[in-house]
Amino acid sequence: MPRTTAADAAVAHLSRTQLRLATTRQLRATGLAPSTTARRCAPAGPWQRLLPGVVLIQTGTPDPRQRLLAAVLYAAAGPAPLSGTTAVLSGEAALALYGVRGAGTHHADILVGAHRGLRDAVYVRLRRTTRWPPTLLVEGIPCVRPVRAASDFAVREPSTERLRALLTSTVQRTSCHPEDLRAELRASHALRNPAVRTVLDDLRAGVHSIAEGQARDTLRTAGLPHPLWNPTLRTPTGAFLARPDAYWPFAGVALEVDSEEYHLGVAEYRATLRRRLRLEAHGVDVVTACPALIRDHPAVLVAALRTKLAQAPSRPRPNIIVRPYV
Repeated sequence: MPRTTAADAAVAHLSRTQLRLATTRQLRATGLAPSTTARRCAPAGPWQRLLPGVVLIQTGTPDPRQRLLAAVLYAAAGPAPLSGTTAVLSGEAALALYGVRGAGTHHADILVGAHRGLRDAVYVRLRRTTRWPPTLLVEGIPCVRPVRAASDFAVREPSTERLRALLTSTVQRTSCHPEDLRAELRASHALRNPAVRTVLDDLRAGVHSIAEGQARDTLRTAGLPHPLWNPTLRTPTGAFLARPDAYWPFAGVALEVDSEEYHLGVAEYRATLRRRLRLEAHGVDVVTACPALIRDHPAVLVAALRTKLAQAPSRPRPNIIVRPYV
């Protein structure tokens, strides 16, 4: 057992409030001697050095939140490392904290001032900036807002698929508007990347998922008329009817992209059938496709939609109210 010191109460407070993490500067401020810290961080000791100048006050493997907070503590300067004024989490790891699907925490992108002399360390990637962002405390970790995190991710991401997945999920999960995202992408110069421009065009059109984006690419390549994406359909009395993934108002044809993952449960499957029946009952002709079909057999989807659209003049147009996605 380590020898108890008078500083241990203050150390215990740091441990409780900072996910069992502390900087060596904070430990010195409690009165703990550097030699005591070194002894406790020895191979057989109860603590460990997670990053230069950052101590994990426990044994065992740190969890993702601890790794991310440690990255901020490593990069922060001054007596208030959690203030978000000298170091803040951004990029993909920040999106993960916001619950964005597909975002990982393997690396921590930390924004610091443009003239800081600090270097990258282990999994910490420093991103110098002259545009210091507003910050929020998310699960105890200083983070930029979702739009800035998404923009900082997009600047360096070469994969169109990953861009589509994470930017689309950011808009869905965090309720940020595509125009706010566009402004941030422009400010960070991410719009120089053609893949970013393509994904942003999808989002502004109302595309809400990877599968919808793939469907949009397929329809445009095939030369089909442009539909409305995720419009709101209402009955003549104004009651909500449905929000199909794509809809051609001139033809009364809807495209529903039904994910196999979403339909794993009986309740979800029944809800989808009820929605489809409501649309059919109001005269909407529904074409259904799953993401795998769109990806692997696009010609089948195109043929079905082309036929439905060609048959539209012979059918009455649905008596419904259509409100485009805004």
